[in-house]
Amino acid sequence: MSPSVPPAMDRPHFIGIGGAGMSGIAKILAQRGARVAGSDAKDSDTARALRALGVTVHIGHDAAHLAPDATCVVVSSAIRAENPELAAARERGVAVVHRSDALAALMAGTRPIAVAGTHGKTTTTSMLAVALTALGLEPSYAIGGDLDAPGSNAHHGGGEVFVAEADESDRSFHTYSPEVAVVLNVELDHHANYASLEEIYDSFLTFAGKIRPGGTLVISADQPGAVELTRRVREAGGPRIVTVGESGSADLRVTRIEPRGLTSEVTVLLPGADGGPLTFTVSVPGRHYAHNAAAALAAGIAIGAPARELAAALATYTGVKRRLQLKGEAAGVQVIDSYAHHPTEMAADLEAIRGAAGDARVLVVFQPHLFSRTRELGAQMGAALALADASVVLDIYPAREDPVPGVTSELIIDAARAAGADVTAEHDKEAVADVVAGMAKHGDLVLTMGAGDVTDLGPRILARLDA
Repeated sequence: MSPSVPPAMDRPHFIGIGGAGMSGIAKILAQRGARVAGSDAKDSDTARALRALGVTVHIGHDAAHLAPDATCVVVSSAIRAENPELAAARERGVAVVHRSDALAALMAGTRPIAVAGTHGKTTTTSMLAVALTALGLEPSYAIGGDLDAPGSNAHHGGGEVFVAEADESDRSFHTYSPEVAVVLNVELDHHANYASLEEIYDSFLTFAGKIRPGGTLVISADQPGAVELTRRVREAGGPRIVTVGESGSADLRVTRIEPRGLTSEVTVLLPGADGGPLTFTVSVPGRHYAHNAAAALAAGIAIGAPARELAAALATYTGVKRRLQLKGEAAGVQVIDSYAHHPTEMAADLEAIRGAAGDARVLVVFQPHLFSRTRELGAQMGAALALADASVVLDIYPAREDPVPGVTSELIIDAARAAGADVTAEHDKEAVADVVAGMAKHGDLVLTMGAGDVTDLGPRILARLDA
């Protein structure tokens, strides 16, 4: 066993090992020399990538999958108590470890950068990981999405920096003690765990309080929730703060964002002695991605990376799966995949595509994610869809939730139509490719949008268009 593997995690078993967060931790442990096993509901490219590293991946959940010598069972908040492997672990007295505690254990002895926020975590974490790697700093990283291939969401590096996505949804980011923390934005979401925006503020304030002595909080100077959190952190006598944004008061100020097709050129003024203008390329379109890159730049500077070299290295980031990812083109129609599932994200991605698409029509296939989110934010989701030329709205993807009476995608469809949107309801996911093929014309852009399995529809739509 490698000394960098915590002894209690020498023989871990992951329930739901194919998930973005779980697979990353499993990959790092395997790269460090642990004997990793796990299970998932279905086979996937991620599962196959883990097997290539020597990880044992079972398909389906069964108590028999838990090895006799398992030292712990790793779970996320999505794993239900009745899962047979979890029940077997408890019956046998095997330690049950939450995903966030496992990740925190991997960060021990490193200089962590933890990226938090309601939106943009995966992109910003990816930008940092790619740029620091390009500089030869060999960071370890754990990201909530794949960079360019299945299994590329995590890596055990030889350097001292560890870049991690910090999830606020279940308060698991309270587990981390970063040297640098990034807060991109603060909005009400995750309604099953937070009853109010005030609870969200308290949670992020706790996260900021976990920053190591002498560490830095990098936070948006523009987004209202982040501005309010900054006030509260300062009032509490918190850590050093570096604000980032277009506001004139920002420490690292974004002075220009120039769209260039599916990329942007961004100019910033750096804080302190390095305050001269610095221009770099962001290889994804949209103002919010430019702000993500600026936050990544500020975080990298805070950890000690040279500013100008880091800015140039950010141009090596070419995107992450499901974040405005081009899936292909057929019959003159481009199909792009978007992970956006919160109204702010939906509007931001649609505005970014609008800016890049020129006069092209933008068609959206949207799958709402979670009953609780749809109940609270369905009207705003419908308003966001009014930014598209036409939309197809699917049934709600339940993920870990049970249905809620009266909560359906009709809440979104009614709101979208009230905002003047052209919306088609489609309850049969298998019929979507035919529906979109009937709508799309040469030159159109189609966005598959949502955090569920709507991503599977991109290749089907392309195949139908090709036919």
